[in-house]
Amino acid sequence: MTGSTDNKINKNNSLIEGKNSNPVEGLPDANLSRSDAYAAAGVDITAGYKAVSLMKKHIARTMTPGVCGDVGGFGGLFEPDLTGISKPVLVSGTDGVGTKLKIAFLLDKHDTVGIDCVAMCVNDVICCGARPLFFLDYIACGKNVPERIADIVKGVCDGCVQSGAALIGGETAEMPGFYPENEYDLAGYCTGIVDKAKIIDNTLMKPGDVIIALPSSGVHSNGFSLVRKVFDVENPESDVREPLDELGGKSILETLLTPTKIYVKPVLKLLETVHVRGISHITGGGFYENIPRSIPSGLCAEIDGSAIKILPIFRLIQERGGITWRDMFNTFNMGVGMSVTVPGEEVREALAVLHECGVDAYVIGRIVEAGESGERIRIC
Repeated sequence: MTGSTDNKINKNNSLIEGKNSNPVEGLPDANLSRSDAYAAAGVDITAGYKAVSLMKKHIARTMTPGVCGDVGGFGGLFEPDLTGISKPVLVSGTDGVGTKLKIAFLLDKHDTVGIDCVAMCVNDVICCGARPLFFLDYIACGKNVPERIADIVKGVCDGCVQSGAALIGGETAEMPGFYPENEYDLAGYCTGIVDKAKIIDNTLMKPGDVIIALPSSGVHSNGFSLVRKVFDVENPESDVREPLDELGGKSILETLLTPTKIYVKPVLKLLETVHVRGISHITGGGFYENIPRSIPSGLCAEIDGSAIKILPIFRLIQERGGITWRDMFNTFNMGVGMSVTVPGEEVREALAVLHECGVDAYVIGRIVEAGESGERIRIC
């Protein structure tokens, strides 16, 4: 149950029999369900109830027609609408936010990392052509501060709304002695659905197909161990909190905390319009690891490096860290959060659809024969 401590609470069955005077419907009475011994060990059960109370208004925004019941049970229930789907296939994805969370700790800002968590999962699921149905989160913390937990879940709900997924459950585990009091970890899980006949099939890809870039919003949620080292973010004497002209007046920390872009709705619209032959979510490993995952053997993605609209934060990382451009493209998205491959004759229509959806998409390359080397990506 989203917002509980590491003991589970069933929405429909109170831990304490009798009247339930807790203002949070379906939860045990916070004045009755408590453990002094557990509190002495550092786990505050009642803080979990308060967190749920604070987050419920956010969770309500994510409800979709398939949701059965409310959060708080032992499992999240969802009844998918299979209208028009002859052979439904479920597609699942799970991920976390990684050490980007350290930036949230430094800024004491926790209401956007939930978007990152959702994005990392739903952007993977859409690469198969699947529409996200529901999402579950997992928050592990040293101390359950209800307001902070509610901020985290607000971000998760924002991400769910952006992707059309319902937040149907999750878990908050208070783990004193394992995590520092002011730190936490955040992970999520998403399930989507696609008709088997509509699963993206990259075996149809051929030379002459065109690769389109969907711009990123920033570093997204990958490469932060390197980023934190380059900027020495935890050094109080570093300039990471100062506004920089090259970052549009924002500080390095503010820029790094920019939430990951969610591409679900524009890509779903694209799938309705043109023949998409491959999608790559450009995450950890950058271009060199992720684009080849959508390229079949015998073919190669030829990327025009000069066409890529590299964001200022990446140039700053490269300059400050003295990092080779090869390593930059093998670590970061460089301003391209997702790429889609379409037939050459459908490029104009694909770009028009994406632009109508508010995505400033542009062409960055094409599919060619792999040649004797067998390489699946080449940045020229």
